[in-house]
This record gives sequence, C-alpha cells and structure tokens, in this order.
Amino acid sequence: MATFKAATIQMRSGRSIERNVEDAEALIRGAAAAGAGYIVTPEMTNIIERDRAALAAALAPEETDFALQRFRELARELGIHLHIGSLAIRNGDAIANRAFLIGPNGAVIGRYDKIHMFDVDLAGGESWRESATYRPGDTAVVADLPWVRLGLSICYDLRFPQLYRTLAKAGATVLAVPAAFTRQTGEAHWHVLLRARAIETGSFVVAAAQGGRHEDGRTTYGHSLVVDPWGKVIAEAGDEPGFLVTEIDPAAADEARRKIPALANERAFHLPEMPQVGSFAI
Repeated sequence: MATFKAATIQMRSGRSIERNVEDAEALIRGAAAAGAGYIVTPEMTNIIERDRAALAAALAPEETDFALQRFRELARELGIHLHIGSLAIRNGDAIANRAFLIGPNGAVIGRYDKIHMFDVDLAGGESWRESATYRPGDTAVVADLPWVRLGLSICYDLRFPQLYRTLAKAGATVLAVPAAFTRQTGEAHWHVLLRARAIETGSFVVAAAQGGRHEDGRTTYGHSLVVDPWGKVIAEAGDEPGFLVTEIDPAAADEARRKIPALANERAFHLPEMPQVGSFAI
C-alpha cells in the first residue's frame, strides 16, 4: 500500500472572500510544490464574518460561487486532491457550512454539510449560535482517494465520536477535521479530542485549522495537527498561517486496528428502563 503526502493549510480568514482565496491559493501552491497530493484547508476558508446580514450578502450559491470555481481550477492545474474544509455557501434561503473534495480533474467528488451546530455559551460571555445562521446537514460522507478512504467532518463534529466510528466502519482510515476552534475551547480540548478520535478508530486524523485574531473580532486556536492511528501527534503548526506536509502510511492504520480491534469487537447493547421513583426492583 503506497504512502502519500498530505498537507494541512492553516489560515486566518477575514471578511474579504477574494483576499481569503488568494491567501489559500498561495499556501496550497506551496504545499503542492512540497509534494502533497492531498491538501485540506480549514473550516470557513472563504469568509469569517459574525454579522449575519453581511455574511449573507457576500455569499453565492454553489453553482456560481467564486471561491469554489477558483479552487476547482487550482486542483486541475496542480493535479491534486484538494479538500476545501468548508465554504459558507448560499443554499436556497439558508446558508450551508459545506466541505468540498475536488479531484485532480477539477470535478467535485464529495460534498459534506456540517451536521453538528456549535450552539454554546462559554466562560467570559463568549456565546455562539451557529444554528441561527447555518442549516445543518444530516448525512455522513466518505470518499475514495487514490491511497485511502477519507471520512469528512467539520469542527464541532469532533465532539461526537459516533460520527467518526461510523466513518471508520465505512472504511475510512483518514479522518479530516477542518476547524475554526475558539481559542478557549482549543486550549482545553483540541489535542485530546483529535487524539481520542484517532485512537478510538485506529485512523489518521488530519486537522486543518483557523488561527489567530480575525477581522470580525473572534480568536481561533490554530495548531493544525496530524495524528497517527496510535494517537501520536506527528505534525503540529503554531498560531500563524502556513502549511504542514506529512507522509501518511496507510499500513499504519491496518496495524493499529490489528493491535486494538475495537471496531471489530464492538457489540450491541441496551440500557434497561430505570424503575419509577418510589418503586422497587424485586
């Protein structure tokens, strides 16, 4: 089974779609020149904008989206598998947080809409309601690369291990987690969650992140990571935009799953109903 080079692109997307695409393109070209055949960008590659009206005004449907068209041209020019971690895309009267996997011929070979919406209230008054802006997806997605089967996810999905188990049981040995983790949650949980998903499934986890202070005022954690199927971090970025190129050996996933066959050993179980208050089990 052939090894291949995977790259994570770390960005600090702002409010200008054109500038974000230019920044991403420069980093993608650098990663391709370093030999990467599969390149993944972070969540919200095309725009980070908290103001809902401004966000909606900037977006287009998939068929006419400037960023997607440019990235398709770029994948074809460079002959790479380009995974745009997500774009904000107009979807009828709503907005989708949608990932695109683009083949070397420029065709879109996989789409995934983020399933889990980040609706949380954090310490210090930080509050997010993604469901007020985005329409969630309801379908898990795997796609075949020349070297491996890839499982797609986006950011907050990371906290829902059943998704990754489903992807792994569908044959995925590389799990992509493009993200824009907040600094607060990233400092607390980013590394441990990514390592856990790798260990639980015996998979490589490739996580491209947003990092730094953005134009709309939010701060993201950065630290793009690649984790091997044994849970070891084999590549890590810092806070600044850039890219990591990492050699991936698909045989390592097979080896990890032979050593710890957790996917094969899983058994169905049930939880009995609890007795009513005031009643007793005899």
